Amino acid sequence: MAETIRLQVAPGKAPERLDRFLADALSDFSRAQIRKLIDDGCIEVAGARVKAGLKLKGGEEVLVRPPEPEPIVAEPEDIPLNVLYEDGDIIVIDKPAGMVVHPAPGHASGTLVNALLYHCRDLAGIGGELRPGIVHRLDKDTSGVMVATKNDRAHQVLAAQFKEHSIRRRYLALVHGHVQNDSGVVDRAIGRHPVDRKRMSGHARHGRRAVTRWQVLRRFDRDRLTLVELALETGRTHQIRVHFSEMNLPLAGDPVYGQPRRARAIGDPRLRRMIEGLGRQALHARLLAFRHPGTGELMEFVSPVPEDFGRILDYLDHSYQLAGSSREATGSWQDDEANE
Repeated sequence: MAETIRLQVAPGKAPERLDRFLADALSDFSRAQIRKLIDDGCIEVAGARVKAGLKLKGGEEVLVRPPEPEPIVAEPEDIPLNVLYEDGDIIVIDKPAGMVVHPAPGHASGTLVNALLYHCRDLAGIGGELRPGIVHRLDKDTSGVMVATKNDRAHQVLAAQFKEHSIRRRYLALVHGHVQNDSGVVDRAIGRHPVDRKRMSGHARHGRRAVTRWQVLRRFDRDRLTLVELALETGRTHQIRVHFSEMNLPLAGDPVYGQPRRARAIGDPRLRRMIEGLGRQALHARLLAFRHPGTGELMEFVSPVPEDFGRILDYLDHSYQLAGSSREATGSWQDDEANE
């Protein structure tokens, strides 16, 4: 059995069905998965198996005993990789948009892990399995720098750096709307959306803290677009996309959290077609910096903006230079490793 999850129902709360409580509390589980856990007797309240319609009155302890997941066997695949750095401990790659990081139902092949299994002939294994260590992820359609490990020791050291927030990560995003301040911080918990289980939301009742720092780089006021640089202090699923969409500043091209009407409102027909044709969120992991898990040396890697995203930025820069109307941000960006 997998590790037991213990949930405490807040005392004095209004009566609530068990399945609805679990849907909010277990953000990584779909409603169907929760129903199956209940039906299979994997949920206990006061030491007894229960039904989905049980009314929780407050103060109860709910135990969730999920079964061990069925392993997805990843096979090596000869998929081209843009390797920025590699040694016996780590490999740093520039992930293209469209590549899933880890095999999952519906994506059993063609992933970064499949590619790394083929490319890395010196894997020592992670957790007793011959596989690369994925210590952080990028969404399928987010491009940019990623690091993976080749052995347990390197995996543990890098995972600790991510946990301690000593890793520096910088993202570029093009968002719809006027960003009034030059810089700021979003500190808002994120969890599974209360209705659409494929989305994340800041309105989940049992979300986890998520912190995004941002700075405006350029404003394109005529088209109501803003280029921002972002630093993550946490790494929640869809964190940047959720935080900015819920500030009414959705990322350009985002098929899940975006607002298509914002692109349709752009007056320049060429620019409008470019953004509507992007087919993904305009988000790029530009920089990754960490200390090497073996030597302790500070390493920094930068990925150039990919062609599809870069074409839009080049067009905006050119058209605004001709018009003399683009605006650079004047705020300061505190790029302090200790604050990450």
